[in-house]
Amino acid sequence: MSGQNESRIRPSGRAAVVVLGDIGRSPRMQYHALSLARQAHLEVDIVAYGGSDPHSAVKEHKSIHINEMTQWPSNPRSFPKILHPLLLILKPLVQFFMLLWYLCVKIPKPDVFIVQNPPSVPTLVAVKLASWIRRSVFIIDWHNFGYTLLALSLGRNSRFVALYHWIEKHFGKMANGSLCVTKAMQHELAQNWGISATVLYDQPPDFFQPASLEEKHKLFCGIDKSLRTPYSLQDCLSNEVLTPDDDNPNVTLFTTQTGTDISLKWNRPALIVSSTSWTPDEDFSILLEAALMYDRRVSALLNEDDLKREDVFWQEIKGGKQYPRLLFIITGKGPEKEKYEQKMAKLNLKRVAFRTMWLEPEDYPLLLGSADLGVCLHTSSSGLDLPMKVVDMFGCGLPVCAVSYSCINELVEVDKNGLLFSSSSELADQFVMLFKGFPGECDELKSLRQGVLASRSSVNWATEWEANAKPLISKVIFDNSS
Repeated sequence: MSGQNESRIRPSGRAAVVVLGDIGRSPRMQYHALSLARQAHLEVDIVAYGGSDPHSAVKEHKSIHINEMTQWPSNPRSFPKILHPLLLILKPLVQFFMLLWYLCVKIPKPDVFIVQNPPSVPTLVAVKLASWIRRSVFIIDWHNFGYTLLALSLGRNSRFVALYHWIEKHFGKMANGSLCVTKAMQHELAQNWGISATVLYDQPPDFFQPASLEEKHKLFCGIDKSLRTPYSLQDCLSNEVLTPDDDNPNVTLFTTQTGTDISLKWNRPALIVSSTSWTPDEDFSILLEAALMYDRRVSALLNEDDLKREDVFWQEIKGGKQYPRLLFIITGKGPEKEKYEQKMAKLNLKRVAFRTMWLEPEDYPLLLGSADLGVCLHTSSSGLDLPMKVVDMFGCGLPVCAVSYSCINELVEVDKNGLLFSSSSELADQFVMLFKGFPGECDELKSLRQGVLASRSSVNWATEWEANAKPLISKVIFDNSS
C-alpha cells in the first residue's frame, strides 16, 4: 500500500503549503511540509508570511523552499475609524493579489496546494483560482472555522461575518479534499457544510520529547538570570536570602552541577508552562486569578503569620514546606501581552512568580520537557478544534490542566493525562492538590505524568500523517492526472 502511494503521489513531484500567517507560528503546516518532503519525497514550496523562525528541520531541509510574502502593515492607531470598513475590504484585496502572484508566478507549478484554514478570506478564493490556472488540485486543512474567529470581534450578527461564512463554505466545498483536526469538526463539515473530511489528529513530531537532566540543566543555565528578574520590586524568586552557591554559574533555581554530576534541587519551584497567542479566545485572567487563589489558600492552610520578619518569611517560602513556590513561564506573542504583563507586575504574591518569554523553536520543546505541569486556556471559537500546544506538551511527557469545552475530551483524558477546569477556583484547587508534597510526595502529579508517558509512545505525527493524509493527497493527485 505504501509503495502504491509513493508511485501515485509524484507525477511531477512538487507540492505547495500555503499559510496566510506567520509560518514560524504555524507548527502543523511546518509538519505537513516536513512529511511531504520526507515521507512523500516531494519538493515543497511554503508560501507564507515571515516573522518567527520555523524549526531548523524545516529551514535546513534541502527539499523545502520558503517563500515569504510581504505582510499587510498594522493599522495606525490614529487612522480614522470611519475608514475602518474600507480597510476590511482593502486588506483582503491586497492579500488576494499577493497570494495569486506567489502561487501562479513565483513558485513552480505544484501538483497539489495544501492550504491552512483559517484564515478563509481571501486564502480559499486565491488558492482555488490558482489551482484552476495551474491545473493543480487543492486540499484544505481545517484547523477551525474562520467566521467564528471573526465573530469574536465583530459579533455573530455582523454582515461581514455572514459574508465571510458564505465564502468559507462555498469555496470550502470546491476543494478536491479536506483534512480536519477532530471528529467533532468532521461531523460538522459533513452534516452542515456538505464536505467530506479526513481526520488528521495533531501529533508531536519526534523533536518533542521529555528532556534529559543534562538538557534541563543547560536550558536553566541559559535562562536563570531572566528568571531571577521580577516584573515588580520583589517576588518569591528574586527576594530570597542568597547563599554562596547562588553566585555559582553551575547552580540554577532548579538544578546544581558538581563536577559531572547534575541533580535537581529539593526546594526548587514547581515549573508550570503555558503557551498563548495573547488573543481574546484565551482568557488569561483565569490563570492570574487561580495563581492568586493558590497563594492565599496555601497561606491559610499553613497558618502563616503576616507579621513575621521579612527575611525569615522569604527563607521559609524558599524552603517549600508542604507546598512549593510556583513559577509560571508564559511563552508566545500577541496583542494582549503587554496588558497582562502590567497585571502580573501589580500582583502581590508570596509564593507565585510569572515570567514571559519567546523561545527559539529548538528551545521550546526543551522547556516543555523540563516543566512539571502545562496549563492550556484555549476555549475554541467554534468549539470544534483542539489546541496544538497540548499535543506538544504531551509529546514532551508533560501533564496538562486545560479549560473544559465541547470536544477537548478527544485529547485530554481526565485523571489519565490531565485535568479539566471551568473556573479559576477549580484550577487553583487542582494546583493545591497536584503540588502538595512537591517534589517527592505529589502522587497525583506523578500518576498523570506516567499516563502521558504511557500513551505518547503509541502514535506520532509521521505515522498519523502516513495513515491519513498521505492516502488522501495521493488520491486527489492521481485522480487529477488520470
